[in-house]
Amino acid sequence: MNHYIDGFVLPISRKALSNYQKLVEAVGAIWLEHGALEYREYLGDDLTLAGTRSFAELVAATQDDVLIFGWVVFPSRAARDAINAKVAADPRMTDLITASQTGFDAKQMAYGGFQPLVQYPNNKDNDQ
Repeated sequence: MNHYIDGFVLPISRKALSNYQKLVEAVGAIWLEHGALEYREYLGDDLTLAGTRSFAELVAATQDDVLIFGWVVFPSRAARDAINAKVAADPRMTDLITASQTGFDAKQMAYGGFQPLVQYPNNKDNDQ
């Protein structure tokens, strides 16, 4: 099945990582509740490759930051738009973010919506 994803990279202060993890455990559940198929966030570990621009440069991370790479999977772009609208309107989101003390700054986040180009394993036989 051809899904649609929102992808993002962002820096979080090392000191706030525990608070951030608690926040995203809660908000990830909200995305799933509203219809997302998957919600994943990963902690940067090996972030340089000679000859390429790093994610840290992209989001202006400092030495005190860790990098988060994540994505949310949706059935389609139309479903993404509807689900994200529900998540944005969910009062729990504002309450969670306000209480989280993570120092999250959306201006440092790189974000985009993506349609499939290549997928392995290729499940074309199972597309609906």
